[in-house]
Amino acid sequence: MSYLALIFSVVFGFGLVLLIKPKTKVIQLLLSFSGAYLLSITVLNLIPEVFENQNKNIGLFILLGIVIQTILEYLSKGAEHGHIHYHKNDNNMPWLLFISLSIHAFLEGMPLGVETNNNLLWAIVIHKIPIAIILGIFFKNSKLSNVSIFIFISLFAFMSPLGSLIANESSILHQYEVQINAIVIGVFLHISTAILFESTANHQFNFKKFVVILIGFGLAFISSQVI
Repeated sequence: MSYLALIFSVVFGFGLVLLIKPKTKVIQLLLSFSGAYLLSITVLNLIPEVFENQNKNIGLFILLGIVIQTILEYLSKGAEHGHIHYHKNDNNMPWLLFISLSIHAFLEGMPLGVETNNNLLWAIVIHKIPIAIILGIFFKNSKLSNVSIFIFISLFAFMSPLGSLIANESSILHQYEVQINAIVIGVFLHISTAILFESTANHQFNFKKFVVILIGFGLAFISSQVI
């Protein structure tokens, strides 16, 4: 069921690009909501669970996750948190963007394989929708054929399930469950805070974004108490 939800989130996001072509402001609000929800689940659920292990070096793995996401965002030029720098002359396959987002998707799926966490699953599903929209926009503006776009979107859609599957089937990875979760926490902290603090032009106060963030925080808190 979790695999289907992860795949559907990408299909849904790309479908929005094909059907309604979301405007940048709408994408920014979706990113803000997903970033707030993801950050909340990370702080309310993932971090307490990781530090229950009482491993004094676990913080190093969180920092490692932050470093990994920093490198990935350097490759993607920050597209995953709203920096959509597309130019009419950029008609080639966005390889760096695709590779960085795919690695990110693979990593975020791994905790779902070593531990069942419905809150985390929904946080990732919500997070992937605007990411799929952004990737879809770049693909649609490239010179790629429809068949090629379908193949690459499909590959991206299966990256998180693949990460989850490998983590679930590997006995070695099970031994490092806490460390894997800590790395992903670092990835989530970096991407979610970047979304919340960098997706507003000139860092000006945006009331709509503020409301969307509060809604994301609120829904994440409620879900963490119920599920």
